[in-house]
Amino acid sequence: MIKGILGTKIGMTHVFTEEGRMVPVTVVAAGPVYVTQIKTQETDGYTAVQVGFKEQSDKHLTFPKYGHLKKAGVKSNLRFIREFRVDDTSPFELGQEIKADIFADGDDVTVTATSKGRGFAGGVKRYGFKGQHMTHGYMTHRRPLSSGATGPQRVFKGTRKPGHMGTDTVSQKGLKVVSVDAERNIILVSGSVPGPNGALVTINKTVKKEAK
Repeated sequence: MIKGILGTKIGMTHVFTEEGRMVPVTVVAAGPVYVTQIKTQETDGYTAVQVGFKEQSDKHLTFPKYGHLKKAGVKSNLRFIREFRVDDTSPFELGQEIKADIFADGDDVTVTATSKGRGFAGGVKRYGFKGQHMTHGYMTHRRPLSSGATGPQRVFKGTRKPGHMGTDTVSQKGLKVVSVDAERNIILVSGSVPGPNGALVTINKTVKKEAK
């Protein structure tokens, strides 16, 4: 079976366990997704299942995408197209609907999303630099000052300087599925998930390696 699903981040809340412990959770509207392409070892060199998620207006539908979805038997325009690697493609067929019930309570998952964009940020906000004195008369409170060595006459790659912050692909590991509402395709994931509310998230089951 496929080990992941696409969803939309709704927001955060909290639930209480049977022991009375409060657990912060992120609510994700996961699926349904539809199989739009099946990739095999013979034709593509690897085995994977391509799925589409989130219906949108046909005014955003391009002609190549229309033909791709029509071939898969999907009648509505799907905004996001992603694929998941699988070991065996025989259980899947084009147009098949996959819902949140592929997950169960207690599953270990990794959630991937695009982090919030912060625009152009300085070193204090971007990297947590301490900064200089805030006293009156001191003129370099938050400026980056020296760029490093002067011999090479250039700034080395990777130097932590002010620049664009956010909108990075972030994978949050070590999360667990707290609850699954299969009827409404809602998954509650422990902890926080990258990105703003309404963002696309990918939930993957974490495969633990066996100790040798």
